[in-house]
Amino acid sequence: MYQVITMYGDNEPWWFFEEWQADIQEEMTFSALEEAQLFYRKKWQAVYAEYSYIHAKPNYLSAFWNDGDERWCEECDEDLQQYKGLALLKDYQPLTIESEREFYEATNSSGKAKRCQRSK
Repeated sequence: MYQVITMYGDNEPWWFFEEWQADIQEEMTFSALEEAQLFYRKKWQAVYAEYSYIHAKPNYLSAFWNDGDERWCEECDEDLQQYKGLALLKDYQPLTIESEREFYEATNSSGKAKRCQRSK
């Protein structure tokens, strides 16, 4: 099964730290890769319109963020950037196939971002 998930939290979707699934906000399941890819592309365009920065990987893992969207971390003693993550997974694992690179190259940009491993 394929899953297209949106997440929100301290980490980009490719880190898969312990308890990463706690950040899932929405999940759609598909039996065919082509259906999942179509839904991912539509969702990607919708999320992209809401954020200033994006870091997208060619295997359907994307992080979106805006300046100032942070939360205070007592343990880290600093503000942590918050990310909207979008991922197309197979059985909750990253895909190993290459997606269409031109899809991302037309819109990809990067910016400074803070990362913190999830508190235990």
